Amino acid sequence: MNNSHKRKLKIGIIDLVHKGPTKNLYARVMHANLASIMPQVIATWCEQDGHDVQYICYTGLEDLSTELPKNTDIIFICAFTQSALMAYSLSNMFRSQGAVTVLGGPHARCYPDDAVKYFDYVAGFTDKDVIHDILNDAEQHRPIGRYISASNQPTFLPGVKERWKFIEATIKKAPFMKMIPMIGSMGCPYSCPFCIDSTISYQTMDYDQMTEDLQHIGGLKKPPWVGWHDPNFGIRFNETLDVIESAVKPGTITFIAESSLAILSEKNLQRLQKNSFGGLLPGIESWYDMGNKSKVAQKNGIERVRQVAEHANMVMRYIPYLQTNFVFGLDCDEGPEPFELTKRFVDLSPGSFPGYSLLSAFGEAAPLNLSYQQEERVIPFPFHFLNNHLAMNVKPLNYDWLTFYDHIIDITEYTFSKKAIYRRFMANSRGVPKWLNFVRAVSNEGYGRIKFFKKVRENLKNDPSFRDFFDGKSNVLPEFYINIIKKELGEFWQWLPEGAIYHDHKAYSKKNGETGILDEVKPRIAV
Repeated sequence: MNNSHKRKLKIGIIDLVHKGPTKNLYARVMHANLASIMPQVIATWCEQDGHDVQYICYTGLEDLSTELPKNTDIIFICAFTQSALMAYSLSNMFRSQGAVTVLGGPHARCYPDDAVKYFDYVAGFTDKDVIHDILNDAEQHRPIGRYISASNQPTFLPGVKERWKFIEATIKKAPFMKMIPMIGSMGCPYSCPFCIDSTISYQTMDYDQMTEDLQHIGGLKKPPWVGWHDPNFGIRFNETLDVIESAVKPGTITFIAESSLAILSEKNLQRLQKNSFGGLLPGIESWYDMGNKSKVAQKNGIERVRQVAEHANMVMRYIPYLQTNFVFGLDCDEGPEPFELTKRFVDLSPGSFPGYSLLSAFGEAAPLNLSYQQEERVIPFPFHFLNNHLAMNVKPLNYDWLTFYDHIIDITEYTFSKKAIYRRFMANSRGVPKWLNFVRAVSNEGYGRIKFFKKVRENLKNDPSFRDFFDGKSNVLPEFYINIIKKELGEFWQWLPEGAIYHDHKAYSKKNGETGILDEVKPRIAV
């Protein structure tokens, strides 16, 4: 590939951590710590190639009218699906100013057919050659943009030292706990069919680079925390911990990681504790046949609950903060039992913070999504609500909607009752876990969701058109959701392209039997 450049470009890079303006307490405390790695990586690659770069991590608290890049040639936007409408609005605004726009991140992978309608480029797997290709072309592609992807994920990324100017600008926004994103591996060895990483081959990143990164962080006057962005941290446990131990002395850096219970044996927990791991986020998923990341995956029901709770409590004897992740609405769920079992877990492991997700089908992200679309079970919820919490866009197999929301409201109220919040507060021994759990409970994640779920249930009961949308009898989006989008996009609502609220929720299945947009534009693959 010819890597020469036509000209020096003014490049803006926006990492959309949040989907619109907010004054939420949790946002103030934590959003700056949710920055993604790839926007920083792309900013680094662009600077290394001699371009002028302006980078911003948007947490929802900034005034974008003053912080957005000015007079840019090309804008890169990284977005999860819940931020897609914000990304579409920004793209439309920058296009009106003459800029070329590029979308990357999870939404680009999940909904490429939709995204190419609003961006000049949509990037799937992104490596340095993909960025070169985009910058060397740097032309408008309208009305349908170019989709471009590497054959797989990159195996090497610029390290912390190379990205430091972008990291530093972001962590300055965090008032208390400050966290740097790192990654030790990509892909996943598990096969949960609802997961975006389930079909991506597992690979470790370069150990020498990891060592250099940790040494740089550890050498800072006041080292920030490190948040490992691996889909499952520590699959090659001993090798990874060997790298950490060789790079920094225990106690120098506090780590947080998403892992699996199967890896968290007592021996491994002792080693994690020795190396200052402050938080773990294992996936439990279900009490039935979908949770394959636990040593007790072959057990179901209350026996599994007891063993997982005992395991979680053992984790907390070594690790100060524990979030256990569940998915509700799976096809293996039926009746009140999944929710009642989860209540028992809340009782038996009072210090764990349960993270509840609703089954969601993110476009082309996971193998199950194709089946859901072919079975006519996917609901065309706007992207704005697709964050695993605010909307379940798959009709449940074994519940009607009213019953399902009754259970969701009940388990959420139980988990974030005053009694449960108090028990969770007392069961955590350190200040940060205590107060972080409290803030999450009384903020949008606890009380906020209860309030929202109750409004949805009320509409399901009293508004036939609302119920028709949920049942797939109508594609007319209820005003309830439109009004929320208007409010949360704020000033950027005026820039939302016409029709962007709606998308083809069957695009994945059509591409497996009919012609889709990407087939028509013949996407180019960079290798």
